Amino acid sequence: MKLYVNDKLLSGNIKSADSFITKLIGLLNKKSLDKNEGLLLTNCSGIHCFFMKFTIDAVYLSKDMKVIYKETVKPWRTGKFVRNCTHILELPEGMAKDIEIGDYISLL
Repeated sequence: MKLYVNDKLLSGNIKSADSFITKLIGLLNKKSLDKNEGLLLTNCSGIHCFFMKFTIDAVYLSKDMKVIYKETVKPWRTGKFVRNCTHILELPEGMAKDIEIGDYISLL
């Protein structure tokens, strides 16, 4: 899927994790993320980076895909609990700099 922020293309290779197994595995099998890659965890309100080898940007989204919070999460750390979070977008470190609180995300 392609990631758009306020109708502007930001990334071209976003995968979706929508089952228990795909969410459990997440990015654990990766050594890094290319700048065009990412993972959308649907119906998910929390993340961790245990056993991961790299830092990620986490973008917390509401039910209607509005950005409500973002942070950088290092390996062996947990993400923040964010009220009203329904989905989480995991991106390469530094990629969320172009995303602002209040932006709308769409994936096509």
